[in-house]
Amino acid sequence: MTERFRRGIRIGLDVGSVRVGVARTDPDGVLAVPVATVKRSAKAQDVAQIVALIAEYEPLEIVVGLPIGLGGAHGPAAQAAVEYARMLLDALSGNQMQLPIRLMDERMSTMQASRQLQAAGRDSRKGRSVIDQAAAVIIVQQAVDQERATGVPPGQLLTADDLQTDAPDKGLT
Repeated sequence: MTERFRRGIRIGLDVGSVRVGVARTDPDGVLAVPVATVKRSAKAQDVAQIVALIAEYEPLEIVVGLPIGLGGAHGPAAQAAVEYARMLLDALSGNQMQLPIRLMDERMSTMQASRQLQAAGRDSRKGRSVIDQAAAVIIVQQAVDQERATGVPPGQLLTADDLQTDAPDKGLT
């Protein structure tokens, strides 16, 4: 027996080494829209900005794109996304916000976003921050579409227990 679709806003994140694209869904999960592009910083100011956005939208959960290689391997980009999700989970906990974070396979989302923007007549080289937001839209929209189709929350749940170890056994790295 499958569960029903859980109503509520989801925040989607496309984590890159320079920027983080942020998107959100409407409460019914019908439409995902871009929210912001947050520049990464060495002092985790970007995490604080994202926590503030999360507080503003009061989502049901956060969906972080996990850039798994085409062959299924978790390379450096996937490891960096997991580490970022862990930092975000820790920051949320420090702000008394207990929200689930799901890691969602996002193979090709940035490329798909770039192609969509090019098809719309936008120059992808000049609009990298727009691509990051569009990739976040794709990630969170795929998550809600998958849940709606299956009745099961998508992706892999990152929990507070995953913060306790450097090598989680759930295949997060």
